[in-house]
Amino acid sequence: MYGPTDLKKGVVIQIDGQPFRVLDYNQKVMGRGGSIVNVRLKNIITGAVIPKTYKGQEKIEPAEVRGKTVQYLYNDGAEYHFMDPGTFDQFQLSADDVEDVREYLREGDEVTLQFFGDRVISVEVPTSLAFTVTYTETAVKGDTTSSIQKDATLETGKIIKVPAFIKTGDIVKVDTRDGSYIERQK
Repeated sequence: MYGPTDLKKGVVIQIDGQPFRVLDYNQKVMGRGGSIVNVRLKNIITGAVIPKTYKGQEKIEPAEVRGKTVQYLYNDGAEYHFMDPGTFDQFQLSADDVEDVREYLREGDEVTLQFFGDRVISVEVPTSLAFTVTYTETAVKGDTTSSIQKDATLETGKIIKVPAFIKTGDIVKVDTRDGSYIERQK
């Protein structure tokens, strides 16, 4: 069981049989009265966001979430196909299930599926991945030393902002949490 102060951002708890992920956490210490913890929770299944307040020594039930590493195979337009590398079982997820990471999926990459019971509640990719730039404008001579940003299209079709010195064909590292450029790979 969790206490109110254990509810940090990203922790998954269970309320009335539903899994909720902590989005925001704010603790207020009340002197002799203990502390109050205000959190914003997102229902992982329905997507609904609710505020909740916990006081003192309340106990919160952790959600039974398990992860499984699978390999992404392909997208047929309507569904995304995955394979369990241990058993070679194949299964599909809808476009809604992979909404947040769709632009980071490449054939053959390994991803982690988070399960609540038998239901997939999220698809997780590593926090940083390397992609090949398939298209970007060439830099104007003299602009490559400043902090000018330009659009670059990655091999998956995602468009990100990169420094002016990046060229088509370069490999760049991208933060998958916010889609930002990290560095050019050597």
